[in-house]
Amino acid sequence: MKPFILASGSPRRRELLALMHIPFDVCPADVDETMDPGKPPFAEVARVSRCKAEAVPREPGQTVIAADTIVVCQGRVLGKPHSPEEARQMLRMLSGRDHQVMTGCTVLAPGGCETFTEVTQLHFRPLTEEEIGAYADSGEPMDKAGGYGIQGGAALFCRGMTGDYYNVMGLPVCRLYETLVKLGAMEDTV
Repeated sequence: MKPFILASGSPRRRELLALMHIPFDVCPADVDETMDPGKPPFAEVARVSRCKAEAVPREPGQTVIAADTIVVCQGRVLGKPHSPEEARQMLRMLSGRDHQVMTGCTVLAPGGCETFTEVTQLHFRPLTEEEIGAYADSGEPMDKAGGYGIQGGAALFCRGMTGDYYNVMGLPVCRLYETLVKLGAMEDTV
């Protein structure tokens, strides 16, 4: 039994959590990720992360880390596309516009529970139909909120960013570290 559980099957979240050099098991949470469109996305993404953390079985002494990431553009929540055509629609919406990436994160530790939402602001340059089509057809957008991966081909689309780069990848590493230390789940080693 390892002291930490990542309640996510995301390979990017596994890579990012590994940056902390803590031993963890992966146990994806099986929860309904449907968000209430009548409530603020900022609050809903946090709620979903908390549901994920609470759904994962843990032993005494273990700490669960759960996260959920969405993209919000012009008030519309963009989750993971279900088809290349849906990815194209999302990329057209993001083209030449500002948008936010919101990651709700919950730490359920023996010393308490804390949920927060980290927000990163991005601006995409105008994209051509050819760029949108090629990227959507690459398959890369299919498991990513907003239909893009900033660490992949979409790095060519982002003209500017304010906030945590790792948040855009799906796990706000710095704030997560601070929360783990605050809850006594790990020592401040930095």
